[in-house]
Amino acid sequence: MDKVVKLVPIIKSYIWGGTFFKNYRDCKEETISESWELSIRKDNNNHVVGFSVPINELISEEDLGPNCKRFPYFPLLIKLIDARDNLSIQVHPSDEYALKHENSFGKSEMWHIIDAEPNSGLYVGLKRDYSQSEIEEKLRNNTIEECLNFYHVKPGDTFLINPGTIHAIGKGVRLIEIQQNSNLTYRLYDYQRKDKNGNYRELHIDKALKVIDYHQYINKPIKGNVLADNQYFKVVRKEVNKELTLSADEGSFLSFTFIEGEGKVDDIHYHKYDTFFLPNGKSCQIKGNGVVIISSVNK
Repeated sequence: MDKVVKLVPIIKSYIWGGTFFKNYRDCKEETISESWELSIRKDNNNHVVGFSVPINELISEEDLGPNCKRFPYFPLLIKLIDARDNLSIQVHPSDEYALKHENSFGKSEMWHIIDAEPNSGLYVGLKRDYSQSEIEEKLRNNTIEECLNFYHVKPGDTFLINPGTIHAIGKGVRLIEIQQNSNLTYRLYDYQRKDKNGNYRELHIDKALKVIDYHQYINKPIKGNVLADNQYFKVVRKEVNKELTLSADEGSFLSFTFIEGEGKVDDIHYHKYDTFFLPNGKSCQIKGNGVVIISSVNK
């Protein structure tokens, strides 16, 4: 692949999703829970605007860059999420646990808030240190929310969710999520909701109890334009003011999503919530305005 391309999102509709992104997506679903902006997976691959085949059939190892070689799979999954209702309270295991017990990788992720209704927020981490037996009792009694921090959020807030951190997106929040390319989730509590078939969704309490971080969670506000920089990914927020050059010159492709503005990426028009893929070793010119979230894979 010799230049930047625009990606076609994959739409997911779940019981908690809303209509916030309907004005920006051409889809038949009544709600959009998740818009998968960058996905290269066995079961879900974005298509590329102007091409008849999905992105996994267009890119090479060289396009991904040397930083990706240490992963036996495509490293990132990027989503836009609209929570009309609370998402389930859940936890993700570490790579070490997941590889040993699930034949899968774990999940580290980050959230950057795009939009938030008044008094909406996120559940992230425990208010204090707890014992496993205390948390188990709270789960059995459906009172786990009492143990969790609830953070009221506004656009621009960022949270890093490490493996073991109990978390949930609250109703009225819209965000971009950058994560390890894994769907391994242990669901702890789902508000006793039923799915469209009248069934309770499966919980994974026994597994979750083995991977929870039982220490107090202390939020460390993100300052500056670097939103995340860990062993898996680097995420940077930049403003576009007339012109901005992006170069994938640090050993990884770039994926970037506009959360504000409009203009052109080279000769391709962009609007709010459009996502692009820039192959390793290539560069592109943005002309326009807005805010862009740029993701890459670290060494």
